[in-house]
Amino acid sequence: MADEEEQVTRAREPEDGQVLGIVLRKEGGGKYRVYCSDENKRICRIPGSRKRAVYIERDTVVLVDPWKIEGDEKGDIVESYTQAETDWLRGQGYLEEVDEFL
Repeated sequence: MADEEEQVTRAREPEDGQVLGIVLRKEGGGKYRVYCSDENKRICRIPGSRKRAVYIERDTVVLVDPWKIEGDEKGDIVESYTQAETDWLRGQGYLEEVDEFL
């Protein structure tokens, strides 16, 4: 079982103003610098109780929900993708804008 490749048929897709991004670095204080597919660099956080359940490293693909106020500068990390999910998103054409950072 461990030798088999992880297969993903579908990953969570962006909806209602959400954008995909790549984590550039940790900023400290639970915040991350993320380059998003709409060509903005945002300071993002993991909201609420998910903060302790999600571990995010540099170069991780994430789903970002921009804030209503200061949306071009700040946002929330809604989802973190595995490598298999990242490959699926790339195959669907979602990561064309951020591929230069991967």
